Amino acid sequence: MRLALYQPDIPQNMGAVMRIAACFRVPLDVIEPCGFPFDEKRLRRTAMDYGDLCDITRHASWAAYLAGLRQTPNRLVLLTTATNQNHTEFAFAPTDTLLLGRESHGVPPEVHAAADACVRIPIARGLRSLNVSVAGAIVLAEALRQLGEFNGKTEL
Repeated sequence: MRLALYQPDIPQNMGAVMRIAACFRVPLDVIEPCGFPFDEKRLRRTAMDYGDLCDITRHASWAAYLAGLRQTPNRLVLLTTATNQNHTEFAFAPTDTLLLGRESHGVPPEVHAAADACVRIPIARGLRSLNVSVAGAIVLAEALRQLGEFNGKTEL
């Protein structure tokens, strides 16, 4: 299981996702360009003392990331509001990569089309979406629960 951020544009959200990745012991892929200077020292500070515990891989572009991903057994699962597939009704696999879009614009059509699956978090009618880091944590926790790796009784 992995998390991936597509061209993050809010450094505080990236810091929060770094903390989530560290706490759940999953690697994080950052697909650049970022909407802010990618300064690891500053970002690790944003992630507080969890930044040094986060396994981050940087990718220069979407094309570079996708080329590398397609050489692995990982399935790309996009978190999006543009699907009817609820995250709790989706069967996650250990080799899944959960892709989070930009806070400001989500992902473009070509990224959406490259996803092997799309899931959404049901929220109250009339509201648009959750914060990207919150959404990532919710879906990651459900995926790990399904895989028996996060049951609240033992540490990962």
